[in-house]
Amino acid sequence: MLTQIKGLHHVTSMAGNAQENNDFFTHTLGLRRVKKTVNFDAPEVYHLYYGDETGTPGSVMTYFPFPDIVQGRPGADEVGNTYFAVPEGSLPYWKERLAGLGVGGLEEDNPFGEARLRFQGPDGDGFSLVETTGDERLGWSAGGVSSAEAIQGFRGAAFRLRDSGGTAELLRFMNYREVERSGTWTRFAIEGGNGADVIDIEEVSSAAPARQGAGSVHHIAFAVENRAAQLEVRKALMDTGYQVTPVIDRDYFWAIYFRSPGGILFEVATNEPGFDRDEDTAHLGEALKLPTRYEQFRAQIEDILTPIRD
Repeated sequence: MLTQIKGLHHVTSMAGNAQENNDFFTHTLGLRRVKKTVNFDAPEVYHLYYGDETGTPGSVMTYFPFPDIVQGRPGADEVGNTYFAVPEGSLPYWKERLAGLGVGGLEEDNPFGEARLRFQGPDGDGFSLVETTGDERLGWSAGGVSSAEAIQGFRGAAFRLRDSGGTAELLRFMNYREVERSGTWTRFAIEGGNGADVIDIEEVSSAAPARQGAGSVHHIAFAVENRAAQLEVRKALMDTGYQVTPVIDRDYFWAIYFRSPGGILFEVATNEPGFDRDEDTAHLGEALKLPTRYEQFRAQIEDILTPIRD
């Protein structure tokens, strides 16, 4: 069992319009933009990071906004919903706030005994706000939402899979244990995790495959403390038969990637060095930061990228 993994590190999705994406997460949800950089493989496209004050692992939602991307189609074998944790008793505030701002897909339910408000992002992304108890993480309270209601980070995520068996086995290997079943749903959680430590699997055996596009999750990243722990995880995964990439420097963390049995792209990312490695905490996410290899092309890249209004 990979006891080095404590929960989620970040979730990365795709969007259509960078400005709409920025406005939704910073103004509507009140998160902080903690980094404005570019896609390592497509520097003409932003990579935007939103989270708590410092971009704590387990709080960060990231996006690649491709201007001409096709619309994603929900279906099987994808991350279908990303859960944000909010303080107990705050859902009435969020329901009124999101309804007033015209957010779509609002729906309340109570899976596994947790009060939840489902909603959609600007590209049809699937999200939920989940009331949690005993979560001491502090949300970003300078984004227009008070500390009594601010998003504390992730609670976890939900997978939609045609066959859940292989992914369930992988999650158990990754330090998750099955804690509850309800109909076609199974909940997995890490005991003593980082708060972003729940994965729900919905088995949808007859569903059509999802099509990735705007509103789709590109990959989901799990957190380890440091590079030494990451190397231990990489070796264990490879010894188990997974095809794992070499370690890749993503400036703010080191990453390895592999495909889960259900086809979802998994990443294991380090908590080090963090988003303050090239900006002080007071000014996170303000300037356009470029990977070193692209710095020489800054003028050309800035000409291509449409400026984002804060």
